[in-house]
Amino acid sequence: MQQTIYKASPNYKELDDYLNGNEIRSFLLVSGKSLQKHNMNDYFNKLEKRTGIQVVKFDGVQPNPHYEIVVRGVEIFRKNKCDAIVAVGGGSVIDVAKCIKLYSSFEDDGVDGSFLNRSIVPNEVKLLAVPTTAGTGSEATKYAVLYYHNEKQSITHESIIPDTVLMDSSALKTLPLYQRKATMLDAFCHSIESFWSVNSTAESKVYSREAIELILQSMNGYFANEDIANETMLRAAYIAGKAINITQTTAGHAMCYKLTSLYGVAHGHSAALCVKELWPWMIKNTDKCVDSRGKDYLDDMFVELAAIMQCKNAYSAAEWFGNFVEGLRLEMPVAKDNYDVLKSSVNPVRLKNNPVRLDVDIIDSLYHKILKR
Repeated sequence: MQQTIYKASPNYKELDDYLNGNEIRSFLLVSGKSLQKHNMNDYFNKLEKRTGIQVVKFDGVQPNPHYEIVVRGVEIFRKNKCDAIVAVGGGSVIDVAKCIKLYSSFEDDGVDGSFLNRSIVPNEVKLLAVPTTAGTGSEATKYAVLYYHNEKQSITHESIIPDTVLMDSSALKTLPLYQRKATMLDAFCHSIESFWSVNSTAESKVYSREAIELILQSMNGYFANEDIANETMLRAAYIAGKAINITQTTAGHAMCYKLTSLYGVAHGHSAALCVKELWPWMIKNTDKCVDSRGKDYLDDMFVELAAIMQCKNAYSAAEWFGNFVEGLRLEMPVAKDNYDVLKSSVNPVRLKNNPVRLDVDIIDSLYHKILKR
């Protein structure tokens, strides 16, 4: 699917053009509470009086969203006979909006998890995404994550990719420093994991390379909250999303989800903690290669990745990344005796995307390194 990408102007004329061009008279605005801090909040508050277009607000989406909030969103979408969905927020907000779009044309009400068991039928509901973090790349992917009975549910379908993305770098200005760092780490891990995934292609590697280069180029200015760097990081996260849309993520992400739920660590932070330990271990164990392209390819790939990172060899690239994560001075989770829970939580599907074979004992040892025990 070909997406339309707009760069936001101060008066959000692009939103006017999108709504009028698609003859939208009523839309569901999906957001978190942080929308109130953003410039575009004023745009939405005044839109109906100015244009007659109804804005149906559905706010309060939290990180790691539960299935029930999607059911509620579908109910509101149907009740108000909305023509389209606009999602303004981070990955969780965009994921919820994707699922509302997907399930809005189902005949049932979603009670008892019924949406999750239905065959997917694409619909024509328009979905515009405005990412307010430079991290998840959800605006570029066919994936969404929900939690049902506290178990992660992965939803995958080409039809949930937003048809339009509005890039508004001003939305990053109010991002708290911890979230600024954590979301950047998510985009960085997407780029790296996509590059070494067994599913990587020539196209996905181009996206990964570009995203890594943009992250390295803009990170200092991004941490300083500079406008141009914010804009560049927003693009980097989007391009990293394009990469994982082809390849999916690997063991780094497979291992990170339970860290997030058990320890309250932000998703990108926990992904970086996993990649930090996984990367050097894989370089040392390429004899366990499961990539069909073989061990020699894998060794060369790690060297190529190091060159993109401007490091002299594979080991120095992994070391650089580890030192970088440590240097961000993010608070570490306090180790608890949850190792059995952690190692049993890893999604075997994502392990199949990893180029080096992992078993339960290796995963357990990596978790002990991550939690420094």
